[in-house]
Amino acid sequence: MSKNPVNSIVITELRKSYERTTGAETTYAIDGVSFDVPKGRFVTLLGPSGCGKTTTLRCVAGLERASGGRIEMGGQMVFDAPRKVHVRPEDRPIAMVPQSYGIWPHMTVIDNAAFPMQHGRNRRKGQDIRKRAMGMLEQVGLDAMADRWATQLSGGQQQRLAFARALLGDPEVLLLDEPLSNLDAKLRAKLRQELRSFQAQFGVTALYVTHDQAEALALSDTVIVMNHGHIEQIDRPERLYDHPRSSFVADFIGSANLIPVQDVSPRRGGSGVIAKTDVGPVLCLRSPDGEDHGAGNGGFVCVRPENVEVRADTSDLAEDEFLGTVESCEFLGDRLELVLRAADVPLTAFARPSLGCRPGDEVAVRFDPSTTSYLPH
Repeated sequence: MSKNPVNSIVITELRKSYERTTGAETTYAIDGVSFDVPKGRFVTLLGPSGCGKTTTLRCVAGLERASGGRIEMGGQMVFDAPRKVHVRPEDRPIAMVPQSYGIWPHMTVIDNAAFPMQHGRNRRKGQDIRKRAMGMLEQVGLDAMADRWATQLSGGQQQRLAFARALLGDPEVLLLDEPLSNLDAKLRAKLRQELRSFQAQFGVTALYVTHDQAEALALSDTVIVMNHGHIEQIDRPERLYDHPRSSFVADFIGSANLIPVQDVSPRRGGSGVIAKTDVGPVLCLRSPDGEDHGAGNGGFVCVRPENVEVRADTSDLAEDEFLGTVESCEFLGDRLELVLRAADVPLTAFARPSLGCRPGDEVAVRFDPSTTSYLPH
């Protein structure tokens, strides 16, 4: 294998079952998961509870033995089910930051930080240990607290210490299992910026697990959306939001209006499709693969609330407009958040604060075709 692989992690058809086979069927927590993590990149596994993201991370760490598939790290095969290869966690080129940080309360801050250099895979000796530990603590702003007990640190400081300790083990891959979930929202936003900065500064490959979509979008080079043990979509954050490949991704990433489609047909004389819905025909210029879909049934029209255009004057409707009734209206400073109902279809829309409408009012509604997607499933 290559000594300088392009990918720090290569996962192929990974499967994990926690149940014994019953009859001919086996229930898998993850089933056929495949993805690459390029060297030096920040990749996030995102999904709801029970989707398989933490199981995948634990298989990469070697804390769980997968039922099938292969895992390659840094050019080395660390798990291969057919060949019965399973490299122990301590022999894999990784460091892990768990949700609880794993800080030892009976040790000082510097002893916690120095632990990987004393007992880990890449051990050091003598004064070099303290010197390097102090240097790393300085980088994360904890050098003044080096001789304090770890229990005297705040939650945010413990998170920094856990990250510093992980980096001092010289890992090829840094695994992070929801490390910010125990912090308050304001501190979480601050520390995710620091975390991304540290990762980029040290050039370590990061595989991150979270159910928080804002975290995933803010931190990641690539996001892997999981659902029921399968991968729904792998993409850059902006493409996940603007070009979801399924109704699950559209609904899970941000807020989306998903309008059921009765049938769909190609647009005559142009790109896109015409989707027949209860609110009327909707022109969609986006589709998951960028291709026009032929005639068919089912699926959804997907339009984000910020792309729903609303105006109060309903006296002269344009051809692509339809009537909606305001059910609720919330003033949020920079915008109004409206809940509308059109032909018994609920819609959420963001409008300018000066729109001047109230619950019960009729409004004219339009979807911008350039931002509207047809999702076949």
